[in-house]
Amino acid sequence: MSKKTRKKSPKAAPKKAARAQSKTSAKTPASKTRLVTANKSGKNVSKQPRKTVAGASHKAASKALKSPGRGASAVRVAAAVSKPAVATAAAKNPPAKSPSVGKADPSAARKSALVEGAKAPAFRLPRDGGDTVSLADYSGKKLVLFFYPRADTPGCTKEAIDFTRLASAFAQSQTAVLGVSADPPKAQEAFRDKHDLTTPLVSDEQHEMLVAYGVWGEKSMYGRTFHGILRTTVLIGADGRIIRIWRNVKVDGHADEVLAAVRTL
Repeated sequence: MSKKTRKKSPKAAPKKAARAQSKTSAKTPASKTRLVTANKSGKNVSKQPRKTVAGASHKAASKALKSPGRGASAVRVAAAVSKPAVATAAAKNPPAKSPSVGKADPSAARKSALVEGAKAPAFRLPRDGGDTVSLADYSGKKLVLFFYPRADTPGCTKEAIDFTRLASAFAQSQTAVLGVSADPPKAQEAFRDKHDLTTPLVSDEQHEMLVAYGVWGEKSMYGRTFHGILRTTVLIGADGRIIRIWRNVKVDGHADEVLAAVRTL
C-alpha cells in the first residue's frame, strides 16, 4: 500500500477534536467556568456554574479541585473565591446603623422643658458632705431648686450667698432650698467652705436631672457657642408639682423674689 493511499488512523480525529475542545476551553471567560463542588470523601456531588471575580482566584480553585483526595480543601477554596463578591455586595448595601444610645440631646431638652402644673421629675444625686438627696426626701414640703452654671463664679457665688442669707426665712415657710450644678462633689464642698454656704449643693455630673428639668442647653459667651446650665429656679409644691419657674434668672434680688412667692402660698 502506498503512502498516498494509506488510510488515516481513526485515532487522529479524536485527537484533533480534543485539541479543538482544549482551545475552546482556554478562550472561555473565567466568569463562565464551572466549578465542581466536592464533599469530604472527594466525590463530586454537583456541578453548578459559579462566577469568579479574578482569573487568579479561579486558577487556584481549579487546581485544588483537580487534586485527588482533597475534596474538603476544594470546598474551602470555592467558598473563598465567592467571598470577594459577597464583600462587594455588602459594600454597595451597608447595613443600616442603629441609633446611638448616649446622652440626651440638649436642644430637645429645651423644647420639652417643664411647665407650671407638671409633675416634677424625680431625682437622686450626691450632695456636698458625701450624702445623697432625692425628691422623695421632701415629700409633703415645698422645695426650691436653683440651678447655677458653675461653682465659685461671680454670679453663682452671689446667688448662693443670697439663698444662704435667707435660709431661716425659707425654713419658717416650710420650704427647703437646694442648689444644683454639674460640678463634682469636691468642687461643691470647696465652694461651700470658701463662702460659708449652708444651702445643700447637689452635683449632677451626668446632666440627667439638668436635662429632665430643661435647664441644660445652648449658651453663648464672647462670641462662642457651647452647652451648659441655663440659670433657672424651680419652685415645687408639697404635692410634687411645679408651682413656678424662673428662667434666664438675673441674680440681683432673685432670692428675695423667690421667698416672696413662697410666702404667698
